[in-house]
Amino acid sequence: MTTPELAGAKPLSNKHAIVPGGTRGIGAAIARKLLAQGARVTIIGRNPQSMEKTLVPFVESGEMARLSADVTDTQALAKAFANASEHFGAIQILVNSAGQASSAPFLKTDAQLWQRMLSVNVDGAVHCIQAALPGMLVAGWGRIVTVASTAGLVGYAYVSAYCASKHAIIGLTRALALEVATKGVTVNAVCPGFTETEMLEATIANITAKTGRTAESARGDLAARNPQKKLVQPEEVANAVCWLCSPGSESITGQAIAVAGGEVM
Repeated sequence: MTTPELAGAKPLSNKHAIVPGGTRGIGAAIARKLLAQGARVTIIGRNPQSMEKTLVPFVESGEMARLSADVTDTQALAKAFANASEHFGAIQILVNSAGQASSAPFLKTDAQLWQRMLSVNVDGAVHCIQAALPGMLVAGWGRIVTVASTAGLVGYAYVSAYCASKHAIIGLTRALALEVATKGVTVNAVCPGFTETEMLEATIANITAKTGRTAESARGDLAARNPQKKLVQPEEVANAVCWLCSPGSESITGQAIAVAGGEVM
């Protein structure tokens, strides 16, 4: 018989989740959802103002902490992970949501743009996984989820560096999932389509600047790529992430799950 206490228990109670890139957009939605599911949440970001805004509704709960670090700075990141573990205990859930997007025709994609996409979107995730995974292996339980993109499943014109970085993340996800398949650790990726975030607003501004089209027209064209004819909401991505971290998803590993209204099948 299920007791009332167990019936009301939150699925991620007593789990420590760390969310690099959790200060805004999809990352902030994920942090809020994890907290609502009972996890103790540490967010890592570069912008103190964004972190303050994210934390405002949760300061009194005492279950969310903020740390400042750049995912491309291995020393600062290692220190942040160590501080997080000291504050909330061993890290059991890692959600890599730090990322950047830049567009350019391939022949105008210089070495700096190319390296920036790889450094943030790939190397940053690798550094975070390398910091969190040892503790998960010792505990015999862990969940690693990386926010990739539909750009990791298909190609899009004029974002070759971004597409390459997201394809790399999905390859890493599949390989690492097999490596730790018997260790109690699952490794997955979620792949949002065009999502209502500040990054999307920057994309729309870029389109309008280069084409002279209105923001409304650009937004409509992006939404039209989704068979449901809408933009994905950050909370929808957060729901998928939390499902991958919750009881009942133990056999889901090595997957790249599109959250895109049927755009990618």
